[in-house]
Amino acid sequence: MTQDYFKELSQELKKGVSQKGHPFRYFTLATVGLDQVARLRTIVLRKVSEELQLTFFTDSRSKKMIHLQENKKVGLLFYHPKNLMQIRIEGLAKVIKNEEIKEKYWSSVKGSSRKDYTTATAPGTAVTHPDQIDYLDDEDHFCIVEITPFKIEYLKLKRPHHIRVRYSWEEDYWESEFLVP
Repeated sequence: MTQDYFKELSQELKKGVSQKGHPFRYFTLATVGLDQVARLRTIVLRKVSEELQLTFFTDSRSKKMIHLQENKKVGLLFYHPKNLMQIRIEGLAKVIKNEEIKEKYWSSVKGSSRKDYTTATAPGTAVTHPDQIDYLDDEDHFCIVEITPFKIEYLKLKRPHHIRVRYSWEEDYWESEFLVP
């Protein structure tokens, strides 16, 4: 029975990449660095593999990259308001350094979006005015991060009973159990 919920969450995650306007297109990523403070930010979901590895892009100089070097464990949160579905994922982040893969993804980034990875200073740097950001012409800080889940929680708000299922990766399969919502 839990396999039906796993199939549903898998399909919805994949729709986050393929369907325009799907609420899973954007998710919350949580990292915790050496300062032991949870940092959350909204991220754009770029790819979901058949094995449910999730991919996003970022600037290699961003604070989240420092956190990922300090602690590869991350949390992801997706919410679908129409379906009243929440997906929580715990996983391990890996930076993709393969230049061929990077070039493949970089070529898929629209020209207007490429500037997000070419600022002269790192994200989070103070500026006196938003119009005073300089961009690099011949350099980028484009980075690909892939999350491999080891725990997924599915929560469906419905009556008469909410449904909550935890999936934990074991060697080569997802073990599942129902939880009190």
